[in-house]
Amino acid sequence: MKESKMAPDFIFESSWEVCNKVGGIYTVLSTRAKTLQEQFPDKVVFIGPDLWQGKENPLFVEDTKMWPSWVKKAAETGLHVRVGRWNIPGQPCVVLVDFQPYFARKNELYGAAWNDFGVDSLHAYGDYDESSMFSYAAALVVESFYRTKLSSKKKVVYQAHEWMTALGVLYISKYVPEIATIFTTHATSIGRSIAGNGKPLYEYLWAYNGTQMAGELNMEAKHSVERQAAHHVDCFTTVSDVTGRECAELLDKPCDVILPNGFEADFVPAGAAFSRRRNEARARILQVANALTGAAFPDDTLIVATSGRYEYRNKGIDVFLEAAYRSLYDNSLERPVLMLVQVPAWVESPRTDLQERLTLGGTYDTALPNPVITHNLHEAWNDPVLCFLNSHGMRNDVHSPVKVIFVPCYLDGNDGIFQKPYYDLLIGDDLAAYPSYYEPWGYTPLEAIAFHVPCVTTSLSGFGAWANATIGRDSKIEDGVEVIPRNDYNAQDVAEQLSNTVARYAAFGKKDADRARRNAAKLAEKALWKHFITYYHDAYDIALRKAKERNKR
Repeated sequence: MKESKMAPDFIFESSWEVCNKVGGIYTVLSTRAKTLQEQFPDKVVFIGPDLWQGKENPLFVEDTKMWPSWVKKAAETGLHVRVGRWNIPGQPCVVLVDFQPYFARKNELYGAAWNDFGVDSLHAYGDYDESSMFSYAAALVVESFYRTKLSSKKKVVYQAHEWMTALGVLYISKYVPEIATIFTTHATSIGRSIAGNGKPLYEYLWAYNGTQMAGELNMEAKHSVERQAAHHVDCFTTVSDVTGRECAELLDKPCDVILPNGFEADFVPAGAAFSRRRNEARARILQVANALTGAAFPDDTLIVATSGRYEYRNKGIDVFLEAAYRSLYDNSLERPVLMLVQVPAWVESPRTDLQERLTLGGTYDTALPNPVITHNLHEAWNDPVLCFLNSHGMRNDVHSPVKVIFVPCYLDGNDGIFQKPYYDLLIGDDLAAYPSYYEPWGYTPLEAIAFHVPCVTTSLSGFGAWANATIGRDSKIEDGVEVIPRNDYNAQDVAEQLSNTVARYAAFGKKDADRARRNAAKLAEKALWKHFITYYHDAYDIALRKAKERNKR
């Protein structure tokens, strides 16, 4: 008879992105929270940095009646927290911790990490200190809450996400060994750095020494703390088989469990609300495009978007732009194409001339100056997207069959131009493209298909590999996702295939496009958290069994 899995009585999770919307990890945690809350009602506590002191955080609802005696006792030890609910579906419990006081002890903490685990913080710079002080503070929250509020008989798990939480999970493994620890890397810091520095990652993965490369690329501190966390926790996890291979080679530690990233259906409107929001999104996108370029955009304009973190090569932004350039000379395009690059850059402000046109309304037949970008940038001369557009003469000429618009801001509903959150614009796209070189999972394509938007990704993304495996062959755009084979050297081939896919999709009639949209949504259904949460239960089981064995001694 198969032994049943051990389940936790209480779960702590920490991340820099708890109540702090930065990137993909926010989506992982916030969409999974409802499923966890249903399975462990108010027995899951997320821990994040208190970055909004003195001003209101729209993602956090403080509740001063929650655990008042613990909050007071923690404060007496110098641990200052605010408690409440994360303002997302499921409304999970949250602790936001002030990590600023621990900077005074930074050298002492780094010394202890070296003595206890060999973590080399000597060459730390940039965000390492800030992340590490938060990580330590989060660990103190776990320790304090466990000692004060929970019985030693309780089975408790602490899951820490990314290198930014590694110092703290090592602290817990040493000073609170009763707690089972899980460390999840969503991308190895050194793997991302190798790829981002233009080095071939995949063909030579077997030959790279992670520690040696960390020295070469000035990544010693981040790599060191991440590597030690991977080796010392009870359960080491990542988000895809693609990154699992990377962990085994660069961190010298195979993952215990792969935790693929899911999504939650309640983020997507249904029925009439879906159609209404899609129509509103398309109308707004085309209105902005007309006001900026002075060109006419008929209702059947094919809207193609890319988005995500501004990693020019890793996220395939370079390939997206190259595909757009090639599409300019594609005489087979059957309708106008509008391609949007939605990645946050160093924004100065929304363009006032564009704002004025949008406020006045109506349509325009003359372009604004520099009709390729919606916002003003600091050091625009040094921006990779603008440099590409300028060097290739892509100025959104009124007669061009393909227009490219750079949207260099966070789409949070307050960008000054679109004034709609990301999902409320995504729903209006016809096609999305993420030709990534380095993409451990790939939330952007999963989000796209969840909103019934067929997408293009690559075989180097965890999501792309999952899509192929789920469909049972190389997935095509008719299936809802086109997975383009990509390697270290074929970026130009990928751009050509993406350009061809845009042209092929532009030629789809309504029947074919609707079928692709339905297939996209069906594939997204298979990535709901109700299917993927079982992998987390596997991780809990592994961690709890190791902790149980350890605490017998």
